[in-house]
Amino acid sequence: MTDRVIDSLLGADDPAPVEEVRPPVPEYPVLLVCDHASARIPAALFNLGLAPLDLGRHIAVDIGAAALTRGVAALLGLPAVLSRYSRLVVDCNRHLDDPSAFPKASDDTVIPGNQDLPQAERDRRVAAIYRPYHAAVREALAKLGPLPGVVAIHSFTPEFAGVVRPWHVGILWDQDAGLAEPLIAALRVEEDLCVGDNEPYSGRHPAGYTMDAHAESRGLPHVSIEVRQDLLATPAGIRRWTALLATALRPILQARFGTAVATGTCLTPDGH
Repeated sequence: MTDRVIDSLLGADDPAPVEEVRPPVPEYPVLLVCDHASARIPAALFNLGLAPLDLGRHIAVDIGAAALTRGVAALLGLPAVLSRYSRLVVDCNRHLDDPSAFPKASDDTVIPGNQDLPQAERDRRVAAIYRPYHAAVREALAKLGPLPGVVAIHSFTPEFAGVVRPWHVGILWDQDAGLAEPLIAALRVEEDLCVGDNEPYSGRHPAGYTMDAHAESRGLPHVSIEVRQDLLATPAGIRRWTALLATALRPILQARFGTAVATGTCLTPDGH
């Protein structure tokens, strides 16, 4: 990826579509991804017609997920790829034929700038944001060796459609439970935590695009982590969850992957 991407959608004052965390030598051959890290809208789209307050809500961004991703990456020495634009522009965790890739409404809020989108406008957003994000994920994984792991970090609302969600964290997975099951067990050691197994969302296919495209289709170990947004609303909350996830993940990653060296070669736990 280049440091700057300018095209017909992203102007000179818009940042590049992707943020990357690149430790000199990853501690494990595992990539963190954050599909919904930002509420930013390209200047050319005039906030999609939304009020500034709407862009601070969960409809535009996974609240706290970006800071949590950066924190876990720092504690575990992992690379990370984060999207710099809102899912309301184009949702990087959706198949492009999914209507929610360009949502006309979210949680009963109409998105004016997404009504009756012509294909040319969809293509413009895909070229500027969606494809560069997924290209960055592919490139980051390629640097980690032949069988790296993928860990996605998201956050979810405490209540949705009038239903209160009791879970503090949800672990999402599909056919490969190799990372999910030990992570669920490790988090359930914390007696005050309600840990969801494919709750409040399911990781079952075809839910989401990122894991389908970059992990499941290649047989790579993977897991998605969802933390409730009210628990990430303060710096103290983010610090707590950064520590919780890093503590739970470290022995799991060590057992599964060993460590990585600068060339991207994976070492087994016994050093071979």
